[in-house]
Amino acid sequence: QVQLVESGGGLVQAGGSLRLSCAASGGTFWSMGWFRQAPGKEREFVAAISWSSTNTYYADSMKGRCTISRDNVKNMVFLQMNSLKPEDTAVYYCAGDSGSGNRYTLYTLASDYDYWGQGTQVTVSS
Repeated sequence: QVQLVESGGGLVQAGGSLRLSCAASGGTFWSMGWFRQAPGKEREFVAAISWSSTNTYYADSMKGRCTISRDNVKNMVFLQMNSLKPEDTAVYYCAGDSGSGNRYTLYTLASDYDYWGQGTQVTVSS
């Protein structure tokens, strides 16, 4: 059974940091990504990483403020977020692609991912 479980969300003051984790099980995931959805807004891309970790990509809004990484031995993906802003407040979702990709595949569209976690809330207070 494929499962993605996020953790690490919480309440943090503006300028603070959080590290989100995603535990993956039940499959091999080529591209893995983080997305977020704020109340009343559509889900948006945050960051993605290829299986080999060779390729990473970040949304413009997060460039320079976050780092995505993965540990394929432990089947974990991480999102380190720094200098957080109130506008970063959202539910953050981990996504995995188990399709016909390869170790260098990286996706930024939500429609390219076939498995999703339940989300973890991140709230940044001003």
